[in-house]
Amino acid sequence: MPDKRISSRSSRSMAVARIAIGIMFLFFAEYKLMQRDFANGGYKKYVTGYVEQTSVACYRPVLRFTLRHDFFFAYAVAVAELLIGISMVLGLWVRAFSVVGALFMLNLALATWRLPPGTAPWRYLGNQLETIPLLLLFALFLTHNAGTTLGLDKKK
Repeated sequence: MPDKRISSRSSRSMAVARIAIGIMFLFFAEYKLMQRDFANGGYKKYVTGYVEQTSVACYRPVLRFTLRHDFFFAYAVAVAELLIGISMVLGLWVRAFSVVGALFMLNLALATWRLPPGTAPWRYLGNQLETIPLLLLFALFLTHNAGTTLGLDKKK
């Protein structure tokens, strides 16, 4: 029989991680929404760099499409980060926004995966230390219904 204290501690730890990730996403969104630089050239600069240097070849057409509508997609990214952040902090609709967050991180991984020829193989994974752990955390939040502890999601 599992010890309820351990299970409770694990749930609280996951809730604290969820809230911390949410706060990070709120900071990301705040920068993009409050500073005009991101929507007015910043997004285009980043994504152009991804297309030219680091994106996986099969993902470049998607990135090029977003560049044709860069102002719209800059705000779409910012709003997505804002909604993910609010969801994680409040513990509301965590499962749905964990899927959104995981897809968001997968998008970043595909956009930044490739490194210049001759780069040491370990650098490919090392280059993704910002995306893969967050993707895995969103997967945990989804599978463990992390919004039910210290959050507004209801237990079923």
